[in-house]
Amino acid sequence: MSEQQYGRRAVEVGPTGMTVAKRLSDLRKVRGYSTRQLSAELERKGRSISASGITRMEKGDRVVTADDLAAFAVVFGVSPVSLLLPLTTTAETPVEITAGGTVDALRAWEWGIGRLPLRTTPEHERTQLAEHRLYGMPQWLLDHVQYAVVPRVEGPPQPTVEAKERMAELRERYRQETGQELDPNALLNLMLGIKPEGGSDGPSVD
Repeated sequence: MSEQQYGRRAVEVGPTGMTVAKRLSDLRKVRGYSTRQLSAELERKGRSISASGITRMEKGDRVVTADDLAAFAVVFGVSPVSLLLPLTTTAETPVEITAGGTVDALRAWEWGIGRLPLRTTPEHERTQLAEHRLYGMPQWLLDHVQYAVVPRVEGPPQPTVEAKERMAELRERYRQETGQELDPNALLNLMLGIKPEGGSDGPSVD
């Protein structure tokens, strides 16, 4: 890990920050930019970062801000997630996430693209999945992409009393925070892991 000084406060560059540093260097080289050329291209896009600043970012000696990250992704023509997560050679490769510990690359990327929570606990798995979808993306996007996570269960799944109570709580929180009503059937499907009609198959959460 690396640290840099902001006034009197030391800012630590953690594992995700170091991944960003490496991905920044890799993408710059793949795109054929020198640090000076990349600096000039960023300037044209309205984000000023000096060539020396880019070099320091690639070494992990300077924090990449959210605005920096977005600007680099625009210039490189990739998703911001492509800078936050490593391009591993296998799905099983361990990936360390700041505050999230180490998970395999597949789980890290599914979390990165909004498909699954980074971690779940068996007794609360379906509720955590529902909350992940509810607060992680707008409802219209969820309807558009029609993500499907199909659990391995025997027989038609039925909500428990606890699940029904949790669903009512989530609907009320959603109403208070957005001023909109949440389709109870859609939420129930999320909590049970049922794919929407017309959705594509997805991995199991079990």
